[in-house]
Amino acid sequence: MPLSKILKISGRGVYVAGDDIDTDRIIPARFMKCLSFDGLGEFLFHDVRYREGGEPKAHPLNDPRFDGASILLTGNNFGCGSSREHAPQALYRAGFRAIIAEGYAEIFFGNATTLGMPCVTASKTAIQSLVSSIEANPATALTIDLKEQQIHCQSQQFECHIRETARQNLINGAWDPLQELLENADAIDAVHARSGPWAAPLVQNHI
Repeated sequence: MPLSKILKISGRGVYVAGDDIDTDRIIPARFMKCLSFDGLGEFLFHDVRYREGGEPKAHPLNDPRFDGASILLTGNNFGCGSSREHAPQALYRAGFRAIIAEGYAEIFFGNATTLGMPCVTASKTAIQSLVSSIEANPATALTIDLKEQQIHCQSQQFECHIRETARQNLINGAWDPLQELLENADAIDAVHARSGPWAAPLVQNHI
C-alpha cells in the first residue's frame, strides 16, 4: 500500500520548554520492556509528569487545556542522548504528528522521519511567538506547510526548515524505507533469481 504524501500537518500545539531534552526523559528506559510500541504513549515524559505514587505534577501535557494537541513545540537539541527508537514512537503513540524545535539530535530526527512525523526547525523568536498564541488560546490551530517550509498560525506566518532529503521523502510519500522494500518485493525476487543459490539465506522470506 503506497505511503501517504505528507504535505501539510495541522493541529493544536503544546509547548514543552527546555533545551537538551533527552530520550530518557521522553521515555524512561524501564518502560521499554515491551513487545510492541503500542502502549508507549501512556508513559511519555512519565518521570517529569508524575510523582512516584502516580500523582500528576504541573506539566503542559497534564494541562487539560492542551488535551488532544498533536504538534509539540520545544527547544534546541531535542531527542539527544541514547539512540532509542522508542522516543519518537512514544510521541507518535501519544498522538503527536509533528514537532517544531530549534534543533534535533541526528538519530532522533531520522527515527521520527521514518514514522512520517516531520521535525521542523524554527527560530527561538518564531517559536516564542507561536507559544504566546497557543497559551493565549489553546484552541489555536497551527499548520506546518512542508512544501513552502512555513508555519501558519492565525494570520501569522513563520519560516521553518527541514533537511531537504527528509522533506522530499515526506512530500513524495517515501518516508518509510521498509515500506519501499516491501513494495518492491518482485524486484528483490528478480535479483535473487539472478544471484544464484548463495544469496538465498539473505533474502529468503521477505519481512
